[in-house]
Parts: sequence; structure tokens; C-alpha cells
Amino acid sequence: MKRPFRILIVDASAEDAARTADALREGGYEVSIATNGTEGIDAALGEEVDAVVTEYRLPGAGGLQVISTVHIKKPRLPLILLTGARDGDVAIHAVKSGAYDILPKPVDGAELRSVLEEAIAAARQMSKPVEIGRVYEEQDTLIGKSRAMGRVYRELAKIAATPVTVLIRGETGTGKELIARALYQHGHRAHKPFIAVNCAAIPESLLESELFGHEKGAFTGAVSARIGRFEQAHNATLFLDEIGDMDLHLQAKLLRVLQEKRIQRVGGREDIPVDVRFIAATHRNLEDMINKGEFREDLYYRLNVATIQLPPLRERPEDIPLLVDYFLAKYAEDFGIEKVSIAPEAVRAIQQQPWPGNVRQVQNILRKALLKRRSYTITEDDVRELITESALVRPRQEQNTLAEAAGQVLRRAMDGEIPGAYAEMQRLMERELIGAAMDLSEGNKAKAARWLGISRLTLREKLHQHGLNGK
Repeated sequence: MKRPFRILIVDASAEDAARTADALREGGYEVSIATNGTEGIDAALGEEVDAVVTEYRLPGAGGLQVISTVHIKKPRLPLILLTGARDGDVAIHAVKSGAYDILPKPVDGAELRSVLEEAIAAARQMSKPVEIGRVYEEQDTLIGKSRAMGRVYRELAKIAATPVTVLIRGETGTGKELIARALYQHGHRAHKPFIAVNCAAIPESLLESELFGHEKGAFTGAVSARIGRFEQAHNATLFLDEIGDMDLHLQAKLLRVLQEKRIQRVGGREDIPVDVRFIAATHRNLEDMINKGEFREDLYYRLNVATIQLPPLRERPEDIPLLVDYFLAKYAEDFGIEKVSIAPEAVRAIQQQPWPGNVRQVQNILRKALLKRRSYTITEDDVRELITESALVRPRQEQNTLAEAAGQVLRRAMDGEIPGAYAEMQRLMERELIGAAMDLSEGNKAKAARWLGISRLTLREKLHQHGLNGK
């Protein structure tokens, strides 16, 4: 049985520490408490803890010193800073020092638990080895003995230990993030953090700030300065997934980073040096995008220094039995199911499918098969039923409300009531999307931010910008 995660709280206030501890125990965490910064540093470095939650103002060593000292010794340990200070410099110094996140005081218990869940999962992903070709417990595995996967392994081994920029290409679901993690873990910066950003999951209007950070007052709602992912990944590894979804303006800024190793925050003029091991991935055909003017050719050549091309699953059907065995064992353990097997006919049925969603789609089918199983053996009928369900084409929903809103905004622009329809429609849609996320998460900012694909700091700024703080 796995032990519960243990959290170290560093807080001089017995009342505040007890309140935070109660909120964490409610989520099933074990808690230990240090009452000053020096004691907190000793506990974090000397004891087995899964995360540290520290107050900013502490006797002895302050909260920033706790974070910087612990981060140097344990760079993968999640560190959360609690502060009532509204100074943006505090947040910037904290993240530069190694903080995973900064939460305002008084802290919301549900938000803290959600942030810790995400932070610990990220830390485990950094520490969880990616093995090649064999299955190990508690490890992710690049599975396959096919000739196509053999080429991938050789390329990975050849470039992992070099500092070069790597472009990972392959269809959706082929395992590009797993390859990125393997490059990181076998690279020369494996002792430093691994920062991952999915460019397709973050709205265009937010991605620039997410990557480059911004200065106070850079745009409406920027109530304080904040650090971006490039600065956070200084001396570490940054993985930009789905880079083909990045707009041309940001592509130009990214090119400058790769060429000059410097960034400017949004609204800032200061050049900030950054030293980042850069890994990118995309499922898109970048050559076609260049011909259409949708992707910069000069950026393409900067990214294409070293390339790993992942084969689609349909080109390596001989690997499917290995994948089936691996995922069935993994999910059976997750679900507490013993003695699960799969009929040979069921495996052959899986091999015969084209699987446009690749490995990820097979994972999903096997997970559903275990949850819906009628016996301890998954049959061919079970598999074919789930394949049929996954292929169903659902009727397209009419977007009348959205179309009507677009028409109204365009008419307002035609009448001169607003300067432009595009910006106004973007503002309205962003407000509705963020409001809906807050409603569905019942006000839990950490969950809402994760669903939106943005940081909690960005979400707080957007809530303020759109007047949604009361949600």
C-alpha cells in the first residue's frame, strides 16, 4: 500500500499552520510543521517530504530563502509560497528561486490541495524514469521492438546528452511528451526542472504572457509583474508541445530567444538572459505551413537541428501485443483488479485497426474494456463493441448562440460603437470561457486554471480583468 503524501508546512503562526494542516489532512495528506525558516530548511532537506508549503514572512530565514536554499539541494521538490504581499517582485523572486506556485493568504484549502496534487504529479513525472523496450513497475516505458521504434531509440540515445534543440514530430497520440521526458532525463540538465507548456491548450491572447511573463500594467488586468516559463526554465529544460499552433507574432519572439538567448517580458524593455535546453513537438506538417505562410521558415531551421520522427501505430502493428500487455497490467493495478487476461482474438482485432489516435486511443479502449469487463477475460466482442463506440460520429451541434453573438458584435462595429469586432468578440468569449470554468470547478481556481491550460497567476489576473472575482 502506498503511503500518503507528506507535506511540510513552514509557518510561524500556530493558528495559520493549524488551519493549513487541517485543510491538507482533509485531503488525505500527512503533515509536519516547522515554526521558522531555519527549521523548515533543515526539515525539508533532512526528512522525506513530497512538498513544502512556506509562509513568506518568517523569523530566521524568510520564505524566499527557504525556497532558494531547498531548491538548490532538491530542484524537483515542489515548493509553494503563501503570501499576503501584493508586490509582483515577490512573485518573480519566488519563481526564479524555484517556487512551483505562489498562493495568496488567507489560503483557500481546496485550491491548495489542487495545486499540491498538480505539483506532486509534475515532480513525479520529472523523477519517474522513462525506460526503453522493457516494462518496469512505477515507470513509464517506451514500448516497441519494431524496426521503426528501433530507429527512434537510436536517435534518442544519440542526441539526449547533447545540448542541441530537438524537434519531435509525430501524429497525435504517438508519445511525443514521453520522448521529451526521456531526452530530459538522459540529458545534461536532468538534475534541473522540466517545464512543459502545451501551446494548443492556451488561448492565443494568454500564451505570450505565459511564456515571456509581463510587467505591471502591461495590459488591462496586469495588476503585478509576473515571470514567464522561459525565465522559470533558466538553466533547465523547456518543452513546448504543439508548437505548430503558435501564431506568427510569437514565432518571431521565439526565434529571437533561440538566436540571442534573451527575452523581454510583455510591456518591458529590459533584456533578460535565459539559458534553456529547448525541446519542441508538433503533429502538424510544418513544411506545408511554411508554404502557406503560417510558419516561419527561419524558425523551422532553428528548431530542426535534431529531429525525432515517431511512427504512427499503424506502421508498427507488431508492437501492439506488447502495448496491450503493458496497459492492461498498468490499469489492472490502478483499478485493483487481479488476474486479468485478454483473448488472442481480441489482440488480433486490435492489430487490425488503423488507430488514427495511435497509442493514446488504444490506451483509452483498454481502460474502458477493464471498466466494462463482464469477466476476468477481455473478449473479442468486448473490444469490437468499444471500437464501434469510439468510431460513432456524433451529430454536429448548431452553434446558434455563438453565431448570433458574432453577428451582434459585427453590427456594433459597423455602427461605430466599438473600434473592432475581433477584439470585442475575443474579450466576450474569454470572459464566458473563464466564467464557465469557474462555475464548473465550483470556484476552485487551481482546477479551472488546469482545465483552461493557463497558470493560476494568469487566471487570477483574468478574473480581475473581467470583473469575475466574485465567482
